[in-house]
Amino acid sequence: MERKSITEALLCKLKAIKGVEETYILDEEEREKILQLEKDAEGMVLMGLGQGDNQGVKEVFKRQVIVAFTTNMDYVWPEGPNVVLMQYGEKVGEDVYDEEKLEEYKQNKDILVMGNFILYKNAVPKGIKGKQDPLKVVLPPQNCQAIEMPGIKNIVLGSPSTPSDGYIRSRMGLTAAKGQGTFLVGFDLS
Repeated sequence: MERKSITEALLCKLKAIKGVEETYILDEEEREKILQLEKDAEGMVLMGLGQGDNQGVKEVFKRQVIVAFTTNMDYVWPEGPNVVLMQYGEKVGEDVYDEEKLEEYKQNKDILVMGNFILYKNAVPKGIKGKQDPLKVVLPPQNCQAIEMPGIKNIVLGSPSTPSDGYIRSRMGLTAAKGQGTFLVGFDLS
């Protein structure tokens, strides 16, 4: 299959996923703009917790083809964690969406549960040292098995920063709506 037909087949598979609304293939100029927006966003504090490190988007941009897509509330996020707190190279917290696991964690005196976020008490920094190595809010790359197919490889999913989300929506001719999100998926042709 040639690049165009492979990409079209992938877009069809992507649109067939419950909760996926619109898709859009990024051109080179848009890729450069989003890379700059992501670089600018890295220094910002995310969720009031620490500096952002969007490893998912970084991985997406190592791929030949990048597709942006919007989702609604029916979209099921990839199995997590989707957010990881790191400090001194150690995981100090992460998000958890499995209700059974959250209940187990609530029974563990070494884990603090706040909504769907857990903190490992023994890894939480103490004292002023935190200023030397601030918390990093890592958005790891996710896999996207639902769109695996012949002709593509190295599929990876990333969640763009707020500035990139706004830019992507503007390029797609969309405005932000409650319950909508954007993702980027990258892949290589095999």
